[in-house]
Amino acid sequence: MPEILQAIYNGLIQTGWMEAVAVIAGIVSVWYSRKENILVFPTGLINTTFYIYLSYKGHLLGEASVNLYYTIMSFYGWYLWTRKKEDHKTLVLQITASTKKEWLQQLAFFTIFYVVIYAALSYAKTAFAPEAIPWADAFASATAYTAMWLMAKKKVESWIWWILTNIASIPLYFTKGYAFTSVQFLILLFLAIAGWQSWYKKAVKNN
Repeated sequence: MPEILQAIYNGLIQTGWMEAVAVIAGIVSVWYSRKENILVFPTGLINTTFYIYLSYKGHLLGEASVNLYYTIMSFYGWYLWTRKKEDHKTLVLQITASTKKEWLQQLAFFTIFYVVIYAALSYAKTAFAPEAIPWADAFASATAYTAMWLMAKKKVESWIWWILTNIASIPLYFTKGYAFTSVQFLILLFLAIAGWQSWYKKAVKNN
C-alpha cells in the first residue's frame, strides 16, 4: 500500500501544466453538469481539447478519439440545452429517464463502439502502438461515447455510463503515468454517483 501511495505522490509531483488544467476543467464541468448548468459545455471543451493531445501522447488512442467525440458532442449538447419553446422561457429539453427501448438502443450503441474501437486498437497495437491496451481502452471509450450521447439528451442513465467510464479510467490512466488524471477520475466517480441521484430526482419530478 505505501508503494502505491508513493507512486501516486510521485505522479502528482511530475504532473504537467496541461494535465493539471485539463483535470480542474473536467471536475468543474462535471459539477456544472450535475447542477444542469449550461457552463458544463465551455468548461468541458477546455478539458477535452487538452486530453486529445495527452491521450494520443500516452498511446491511449481510444481515449483520444473519445475526447475528439466529446468536443463535437459538446457543441451539439450546448445547442440542445439552450433550445427554448415558443414562450422563449421554457427549455425544450428536460431531464428524463430512458424507456426499455432506449435502454436497448444504448446497449447496442455501446456494443458497436466497443467492437469497432477494440478492433482498431488491436490493429494499432501490432502495427505501431505496442503500449496500447485494447480491451480496457475500448471499454472506457465505448462507455464514454454512450454517456456523452445520453448527457446531450439529458438522460438520467448517462450517469450510469459515466460511472462505468470512471471506474475503468482510474487504473488505465495510472498505468500510463497520468497519476493526476487518475485522481480526477476518482473524484469524477463520486460526482457521477451524486449526479445520478440528483438527475433521478429531477426526472421523477418532470415525469
